[in-house]
Amino acid sequence: MDSTTVSSASPVAPRRTSVSSPSPRLSDLIREKEEKKEVYFSFEFFPPKTEQGVHNLYQRFDLMSQYKPLFIDVTWGAGGRTSDLTLDLCINAKAFCHLEPNMHLTCTNMPLEQIDQALSVCKENGIRNILALRGDPPRGEAEWQACAGGFSHAVDLVKYIREKHGDYFCIAVAGYPEKHVDAPSYEQDMIHLKEKIDAGADLIITQLFYDVDAFLKFVKDCRELGINVPILPGLMPLRNYDGLVRMCELCGSHLPQKILDDLKHFKDDDKQVQDYGVQQMIEMCKVLIANGIYGLHFYTLNQERSVTRILLGLGLLKEDALVKPLPWTGARNKDKQEDVRPIYWANRPKAYISRTRDWDEFPNGRWGDSGSPSFSTLDIYHMNLYRVSSDKRLKEWGTPKSITDIADVFVSYLNGKVSALPWNNTQLAPEANVIFTQLKNLNSHGFLTINSQPSVNAVQSDHPTHGWGPYGGYVWQKAYIEFFCSPQHLESLKNLLSKYPSLQLQAISKSGDSFSTTNSVTAVTWGVWPGSEIKQPTIVDPEIFTIWKDEAFALWSTEWSDIYPKDSESYAAVENIANTFYLVNIVDNNFINGDIFAIFNEIIESEALIFAEAEETKKEKIKLLESKLNELETEKKKLAEDRKAFEAEKLAWAQSK
Repeated sequence: MDSTTVSSASPVAPRRTSVSSPSPRLSDLIREKEEKKEVYFSFEFFPPKTEQGVHNLYQRFDLMSQYKPLFIDVTWGAGGRTSDLTLDLCINAKAFCHLEPNMHLTCTNMPLEQIDQALSVCKENGIRNILALRGDPPRGEAEWQACAGGFSHAVDLVKYIREKHGDYFCIAVAGYPEKHVDAPSYEQDMIHLKEKIDAGADLIITQLFYDVDAFLKFVKDCRELGINVPILPGLMPLRNYDGLVRMCELCGSHLPQKILDDLKHFKDDDKQVQDYGVQQMIEMCKVLIANGIYGLHFYTLNQERSVTRILLGLGLLKEDALVKPLPWTGARNKDKQEDVRPIYWANRPKAYISRTRDWDEFPNGRWGDSGSPSFSTLDIYHMNLYRVSSDKRLKEWGTPKSITDIADVFVSYLNGKVSALPWNNTQLAPEANVIFTQLKNLNSHGFLTINSQPSVNAVQSDHPTHGWGPYGGYVWQKAYIEFFCSPQHLESLKNLLSKYPSLQLQAISKSGDSFSTTNSVTAVTWGVWPGSEIKQPTIVDPEIFTIWKDEAFALWSTEWSDIYPKDSESYAAVENIANTFYLVNIVDNNFINGDIFAIFNEIIESEALIFAEAEETKKEKIKLLESKLNELETEKKKLAEDRKAFEAEKLAWAQSK
């Protein structure tokens, strides 16, 4: 049995297997469906960041291949960060899961030789379908720039593929029903789209949208412009309210007022939002189909549950076609032999699989399971959150010149005088009021907090502050604090940990120097409902913390120091923290009567005592010096008097002569 090989380029890089028979061109598959007016669907996935996430994504592939999608997309990643993994996922999806891959290929950080290499690997493995994109800016960069020896626009990539490979590849391109966010106008964006089609593109897959009328108008405008290739609508089921709003702002997609009005009644209940999203998407797809749109392309975010329910609701999937993800039960269909799958799946009890699936579904928290194939949404959540001008950031954050000045900005955020920080794009959550005083104390003393929650012990799930999930349940959470601190403060924390056995700590610097008291995943939020297993939606995962730290430290530079001149004191002060401080998280496992702040209070009190002792010593030294000065002044006066007497005697002696 083959073994998995691991490379530094990706979390998991399974051995590539040469596939002799090339894939059919998507344009041919779509034409067959369109001629029969037969509804078809496809899925998009992205490369996870962890080895376990990749394993679980293969499980998603295996499960969702039973739905018979026409094809799947696999994204390339901003800056080509996941290019090797994208290739491996496409190759293995085709070889082992019987899926037709449509591989994304971007211009971002891709010189010509790398593009040639990627296309060569695709050819060697029979992959004929490419989605040609310009791509997003690399992580940590605000603007897109072409790399040396690469392409600047998707149309250039399309032209090159056609010139180099003829008709071997079926080329898809992106379309934007409400225009690309960087396009000066809708009309100009349509001209760019026509150029891509004229360059040789075979079909269009659109940006996500929720305004059906805008999409139908886009299709009509394309046809009037002479664009006659298939146009597939990009569909993303609603996941949670905040994520929906952020995503639409990021993509420039209009959210119909009806959706916003409907969601406002239960926007904090992710389960209800997802249930609504399923029904909303079913109705949306029905309108599309009724208007002659037979292809439905779903952005899955590497999750299957909502998409599965939508397909069931549309009658495109039957209950008996669903296969439970129990890999130890044998091959999923007669085409596949069990011996090709142990490299991707491990035996796990049914309850674990159920809980893992639930972790993918909700809640609002940003932490996820390191084994979840959807974990890479961290990128979407953490980068580019501060969507305001540099002028506003400069006005709110000022020009700090020291760590104390920067700590004052954090305290101002807690007090509501600063509207946001790079790690927090909204005001403090209501539940933070419980620990507001303690947070101010920490930040005032150099522990710069960016995330926290108080402990909660069995409150009702509809609690106005701490509740989440459906009604009728109870929820718990462990106290949690995440912050930046100096190496000296970290040492103080480490020295005191033995006195606080319920605490677990993990710390890491920008360069990767790390310390941890645990290597296990810890659930910090969980809930129980009638007729349901325990849900553990928010966890702290040591492996994921090392991934998040890259983004956490990058935000110091991309969102803060970049508003100052590089030769300024403010730039140096912010960069000094980014380069010398540690990112730390602490969990208090005693959620009943623990005190996560006690260890900080001891450090702060110790520092205060040291400061007080230093001040007292300083005062004593000053008093001693003043006493000596007084003695010297007295001696000086006496010497002056003696000198005066001597001069008088000298004068008298001289006169006597």
